[in-house]
Amino acid sequence: MRAFSFPAAVSASFPAGVSAALIALALLPLLAGCGDAGGPVGAGATPTASGPVQLWPDRKGASVPPADPEGAPPVYVQGLAPVRDQNVHEVDPVALVQAELRAGPDTGVGPAGMPPQTVAAIEACGQEGQPPGKCPVLTPYYRDLTGNGRDELVVGIELPDRMMSVRAYTADPDGRLNRIMATTQTVVGVELAGQDVILRVPSGNPGYELITAWSWDGKQHTMLPTREQIVRLPGTAPSASPSPPKPLQPSLEGTP
Repeated sequence: MRAFSFPAAVSASFPAGVSAALIALALLPLLAGCGDAGGPVGAGATPTASGPVQLWPDRKGASVPPADPEGAPPVYVQGLAPVRDQNVHEVDPVALVQAELRAGPDTGVGPAGMPPQTVAAIEACGQEGQPPGKCPVLTPYYRDLTGNGRDELVVGIELPDRMMSVRAYTADPDGRLNRIMATTQTVVGVELAGQDVILRVPSGNPGYELITAWSWDGKQHTMLPTREQIVRLPGTAPSASPSPPKPLQPSLEGTP
């Protein structure tokens, strides 16, 4: 370390009789920066950041056509009284589905299609002679799906063979009821999460389910399937790997 002399002003600030050693101790923090002390210290080896690496970059890729959004286009429901203040809570879900059936007689195909026996059961809802609990239109649910601060109406319709039609409706400022979602699938369960409608359906693999999230698309003005995930059911173990083939044993026929 280099020799250090105290300026006269510093020396004069200490009382008389204080030794130079005590002065040095008092100024020790200032001397800590002398020489090599306090220099940068290495933090050790750090992992190298790695990003996606494109394989075979010179290969010409296939041209990909625009994807089909797969969601049902918005449909205005005919034959209903205007909805006041965009309040879908005042809409009778059974009358709503019956109005859709009257407006679209070809109901056997498409995401809103249903078999004739379900159509007949819906038309009989609320009439005398229909057994209690036999109306296929289930209790409705309400949730703001579009982000406009108002509830949308979510309707489920039971179909044969554990299939289900799941639909969602919104009301516009003019009071028209607009169907923004319609899908028919073999459904394990339906959930609402945030502004999404979540459908759980069986997958092709035992012990797994396919989860599809339907979300509002402001450009198409409809609900679209935006995320899909295959998940293993709780409490199920992965499929066991098949046993390796046993080695063939030499034939003993013809031996003494």
